[in-house]
Amino acid sequence: MVKNLSILFIFLFVTHHSFAKGYTPTDTLRKAPLWAAKKGPYRPTRALKNDILHTQLNMRFDWLRQHALGSATITFKPYFYPQKTLELDAKGFDIKGIFQLDTLMRIDSTTKQVVTEYINDPLEYTYDKRLLTIKLRRTYSRFDTLHVLIDYVAKPNELPVGVAGPKGDKGLYFINADGMDEGKPQQIWTQGETEYNSCWMPTVDSPNEKMTQDFRLTVENRFKTLSNGKLVESQLNPDSTTRTDRWVQRLPHAPYLAAFVVGDFAVARDTIRPGLELSYYVEPQYAPYAKAIFGRTREMIQFFEEKFGVEFQWEKYAQIAVRDFVAGAMENTSMTVHAENVQNDSRALLDGNSDDVIAHELMHHWFGNLVTCESWVHLPLNEAYANYSEYLWNEHKKGAEEADLWGHGELQQYLGESEQKQEPLIRYNYTDMEDMFDNHSYAKGGRVLHMLRKYVGDEAFFTASRNYLIRHGYGTAEINDLREAFEDVTGEDLNWFFNQWFLSPGHANLKVEKTWNDGKVTLKVSQLQDSTYTPIYRLPLKVDVWVNGQKNTHEIVVNRARQTFEFPAAQRPDLVDFDVEKQLLGEVDYEKTKPELIFQYGHCDKYLARYEAITRLEGQMIDSTVRHVMMSAMNDKFWKIRQLAISNFSEYDGLQFNEVERIIQSKARVDAHPRVRMEAVITLGSFGDNSNDPLFREALNDSSYQVVSAALDAYLIGKPDDAADVALRFENAPNSEIVTAVANYYAGLAKPDQYEWFMQKMSKLKSAEIYNFLQVFGKYLIRSNADVQRKALPMLETTARNHPAYFVRFGAYQVLGLLTDIEGVKAMRKDIRNAERDPQLKNMYGQVGDF
Repeated sequence: MVKNLSILFIFLFVTHHSFAKGYTPTDTLRKAPLWAAKKGPYRPTRALKNDILHTQLNMRFDWLRQHALGSATITFKPYFYPQKTLELDAKGFDIKGIFQLDTLMRIDSTTKQVVTEYINDPLEYTYDKRLLTIKLRRTYSRFDTLHVLIDYVAKPNELPVGVAGPKGDKGLYFINADGMDEGKPQQIWTQGETEYNSCWMPTVDSPNEKMTQDFRLTVENRFKTLSNGKLVESQLNPDSTTRTDRWVQRLPHAPYLAAFVVGDFAVARDTIRPGLELSYYVEPQYAPYAKAIFGRTREMIQFFEEKFGVEFQWEKYAQIAVRDFVAGAMENTSMTVHAENVQNDSRALLDGNSDDVIAHELMHHWFGNLVTCESWVHLPLNEAYANYSEYLWNEHKKGAEEADLWGHGELQQYLGESEQKQEPLIRYNYTDMEDMFDNHSYAKGGRVLHMLRKYVGDEAFFTASRNYLIRHGYGTAEINDLREAFEDVTGEDLNWFFNQWFLSPGHANLKVEKTWNDGKVTLKVSQLQDSTYTPIYRLPLKVDVWVNGQKNTHEIVVNRARQTFEFPAAQRPDLVDFDVEKQLLGEVDYEKTKPELIFQYGHCDKYLARYEAITRLEGQMIDSTVRHVMMSAMNDKFWKIRQLAISNFSEYDGLQFNEVERIIQSKARVDAHPRVRMEAVITLGSFGDNSNDPLFREALNDSSYQVVSAALDAYLIGKPDDAADVALRFENAPNSEIVTAVANYYAGLAKPDQYEWFMQKMSKLKSAEIYNFLQVFGKYLIRSNADVQRKALPMLETTARNHPAYFVRFGAYQVLGLLTDIEGVKAMRKDIRNAERDPQLKNMYGQVGDF
């Protein structure tokens, strides 16, 4: 699953970046640091009394009450020991009846023929709205296969206190159930991970259970359905207004991966080989773009099959975009559900696609669905590989530099989170299973796999991963299973690697000091991480020593708290590059001189080496050598370096200004990458005059929405004579960034009659777009009169309390913070904070307080 982590990460990085991680080794009485691992109770893998073999589910829906009327036939057998009861997770149901199904074969005394009688014996049960315990007719052994029928009503919006997840997770979601939300489609969808599918079907809701399934969904004819497996039958019912679709999955998977969606969708189809259909479900208005959005899935499947040596195992692969989804996406077996923001038109796709999340969810069909973590303790077995698939796809499709850019972003996400917490990847003592879905399991997990790949080499990495999949396919695994797969291939004991990176908290924090004397370079490497909580690491690394423009590579192993390494160097080195591969999960404090950084930019070919040089040289434009390096970097081969170099000239008014401006103008017009053109427009706008207005007007016709948005901001801020006409031209653009740029202009005018325009635009934005728009709306309100401000309060309060996306709720809460001079707003914000259930948002409120 892809979690919505990015906005939270940005918030936490800003609010916690000043927290010190240093320590005093002699201070043995100090408090545990904020980030120290929190130890909850031991979390064993769930004991299985019975084994669920198959679930047949008949389900229809009461939209008015937002209920699901279900009839589930559970086929099971005792796992090993004899059993006389069946325990099922079933959250918040109304149970209508439970029956044991059986057949009786007898000889008819008259006809002498064999007669089969079907027996439905009512069964006794106890039920506490969480666990359904069914008393069977007698004690059965593991050689018996049994069938129990349960008739029930699932009521996801009426779950008892304490049954729903910490974020209000309820498994089954009705979207615009009454059809009164204009512009929003009516949909039903499920989201099972971690253990919420038992809010709509009785099951053993644990990742170490595996079952096949047969789902029969009765819906109005106007709706399409999608579920796991294949659609084997679609039957019009006698009422002529409803239809029953039957979806059958014949391969076993974990119950949390069962899912269905109901709604109005357009479907585009593709095939990868006979018998394996690919399908893409989007809202009808996105039908022309469905293959542009998802069409690289075919190539991804082929790439991952070749890379890992295991074919895609499932009977189909569908992807569907739904409204108000509670995660970024979810890898339900053979049918990934995406949040709505995956849907874009062809022009928006020029600025970027959703390949990362598409690759992530697809990879789960090997790591997570085929081989499932046996408990949430071992979640990184699922998520680390899914995260790393994003790196692998970028490396394959766009090259190593794009992959390293992505990897660096993941490292920063983990390091930002590590200022608040540092936990083992494998957490036998987590405090809440939902806490496992963080930048440790995802970002750190992916970076750890990257280090493992660098250590053992590509052939061993992918061979071991293949063997792990084959050995544990259609079953479950724990971290030792992965370690053993790598040890079997490499012939090496890898406990040291798995212990320090998977089973221990934290990361390396190194200080590197360099000297040169008597024909040798000396590196002093210190591990500064707090060894009370974090291990002293064993770190196999490479060091490049550059002398007279030539490099020599040395392999070292850092494995002590203080260590010294010496390398031959006939003369003072041009550069000593530490961790050449830039693969270390950690932080490195290594001072380099200005000439060393300039040499590094010019001679080191890896993106991260050039990135380090450019970022550490910024702000030194007064130096002519640095300035020329930065001017040269505006034409670097990789777009991100060009973008960074251009941004370093923001508000520049120094020497060679005209030459700098001409380069940036050229980049704004003709650079191949839209983000470089956008950065060039933004930087030109920072120069604070109107001389580039013609270029900004020209950029309003750019193919990229991002560039047009930046050009609007830059042009309208100068309030030219035609500003109103330009804003009018773009105020109904089919892109949120452009609309937000127009909104920023309107916010500066703060005209009361524009309030309804703001309301109309906000109602049409996707959740991921509303947060930024709210910030501009806040600017509009703070400049508006008291009547307009009061008019906005009901909408802001409703959004802050009820919007499905926590970051949108937070955005509305922030805007309310601009209106605290209005009576009652302070109390309203306090009540909103106190009523919030989402742990992430509660934590954010705790940091900002009344701000």
